[in-house]
Amino acid sequence: IDILRDSTRKYVYDDTFRSIFGRTGAIPKEKLDYYLARGYDRSDIVGTSYLELQYEDVLRGQKGRVESTTSKGKLVGKQNEHLGERGNDLVLTIDIELQQKVEEVVKKVVNSAGGSFLAGKEAYIVMMNPKTGEVLAMAGYDDHTGAINKAFAMGSAVKGATVLTGFQTGVMSPSSYIYDAPITLPGGVRKQSVKPMGNVDYRSALERSSNVYMFYIAMRLAGYDYSKRCCFNRVEEGYNDMRYYFSQLGLGVETGIDLPSEGTGYNGGIQLPGNLLDLAIGQFDTYTPLQMVQYVSTIANGGYRIKPQLVKEVREPSTDKEELGRIVYQHEPTILNRIDMSEDYIKRVQEGFRRVVAGSAGTGRYLASRPYTNAIAAKTGTAQVFVGKRKANNQTYVGYVPYDNPEVAFAVVVPNVQINSGAIARNIVEGSVTAYYELKNERSASFSSSVSSSEEMDVEIEE
Repeated sequence: IDILRDSTRKYVYDDTFRSIFGRTGAIPKEKLDYYLARGYDRSDIVGTSYLELQYEDVLRGQKGRVESTTSKGKLVGKQNEHLGERGNDLVLTIDIELQQKVEEVVKKVVNSAGGSFLAGKEAYIVMMNPKTGEVLAMAGYDDHTGAINKAFAMGSAVKGATVLTGFQTGVMSPSSYIYDAPITLPGGVRKQSVKPMGNVDYRSALERSSNVYMFYIAMRLAGYDYSKRCCFNRVEEGYNDMRYYFSQLGLGVETGIDLPSEGTGYNGGIQLPGNLLDLAIGQFDTYTPLQMVQYVSTIANGGYRIKPQLVKEVREPSTDKEELGRIVYQHEPTILNRIDMSEDYIKRVQEGFRRVVAGSAGTGRYLASRPYTNAIAAKTGTAQVFVGKRKANNQTYVGYVPYDNPEVAFAVVVPNVQINSGAIARNIVEGSVTAYYELKNERSASFSSSVSSSEEMDVEIEE
């Protein structure tokens, strides 16, 4: 008797979100002992990546088997029969209609800017409910997994974390003004904003994206008094302080998402005084798009770092294709930490993020003129990087909407584009947020219509 094993797999939504579903395959050699100890056979198929791997224990079924005895090759009796069972089903937090539309937005925007990319077309977006951590959409141009495990210099998008660090450590007060003009560090190193801005406080520093305001926070953390040109006497402590508060917001640490092997970014390297200034403007350490959406969600919800979640429910298998099985597990929002920062300081950064879009000089003011994005609070970013010997930019955009009662937070990263490229990240934000609200309006209208029809039916019955 020859026994052949075969399996087929059907993707109901074609390529949508396919890479995050993960793969199945033979048991990896390095995990063979682990699986054998758990009752698997050597020939079993297991999840090898992403959701399939993370939820292998939930998704695996129970194999059926028949135990029998034979004598001289003939079946003489059946001892026992064990029916197999399907594994449980996963219900994801992903809004599949939104996911499909966001994927379309990313492809359309990236393809229209195709000549701008210096290292291959690449762009990522994560959209998440900032109050629950439910991931609503996660897309990449070719591969969604980069949103989880690829790290980039994020530029000015991290400045909300820098301002909070300055406030909480006491090196900068909400009432402080800094004169934004080029500064020169020991050794003749010159640093500046995109252009001189004159006197700025935290509001205008976020609205207009002042580098110099952030440099002063970094210098003071390191013990340097720029007016006296002295002295960098606590550089290591400055790095530790900044990274501590950044990590409170989710930058540089695991987000806790229910997927294996998420990236945590990279430490920029040698802790020189000048590099601390670069850290303050997102030009030293690197972070993942998922970390960025957790960071901005923490600001949006008032200071609670929420664990991102992809699986909403685990359900028993159902024999009815139209109905889901009984709920075995239902995810509840998980607060990883309340950030060690004053509620007042968080509200001030929220105010600054709102001015990025609503302010007359805001770097994101274009979105204020668009019908579905005018209620966004955000922070833009442009990190200067190199592709080989060529200068390039990482375009970044983080935010949430609506600013006064956030429903969705987002992080967009478009790496390695030419310096004079158009607003690729902004266009992805506009298209994706527009898709979110269009779907919301369609569903609201459909619900209202069904309620209206039901009420009319009730009237007819009463008559």
